[in-house]
Amino acid sequence: MAGLDDKTPIPTALTLHRKSRILEIAFDDGAEFSLPFEFLRVYSPSAEVRGHGPGQEVLQAGKRDVDIDDLQPVGNYAVRPVFSDGHDSGLYSWDYLYSLGKQQDALWQQYLDRLAEAGASRDPALTPPPAPKHGCGHKH
Repeated sequence: MAGLDDKTPIPTALTLHRKSRILEIAFDDGAEFSLPFEFLRVYSPSAEVRGHGPGQEVLQAGKRDVDIDDLQPVGNYAVRPVFSDGHDSGLYSWDYLYSLGKQQDALWQQYLDRLAEAGASRDPALTPPPAPKHGCGHKH
């Protein structure tokens, strides 16, 4: 995660629109973005989503209906959303949110293309459950 410097735009307003599932964010340079919760979830900056290097990204399928249950401030440089699917490990710095807003259209299309290539869906009902994290999932 990049740190703040004197060129990083700072948010002047953050508004969660729960019904429309949009985070509206305005910056001090005049830029304003409406970022869907699903978009924020699939582009989480967490290692769980991004991996630990190029090519280790984990495709996030079935996130169409994800909500943000809480938005926690982290110092004066970021927020940590708590998503309804339990994901809460992404720190969204101001520069990362700004970058997401600037690149939203291209990033969204990349996401849709990756879903199509994988034969995956944005819909939760069409996404198989994740594999067990430890062992086979049965008690022996």
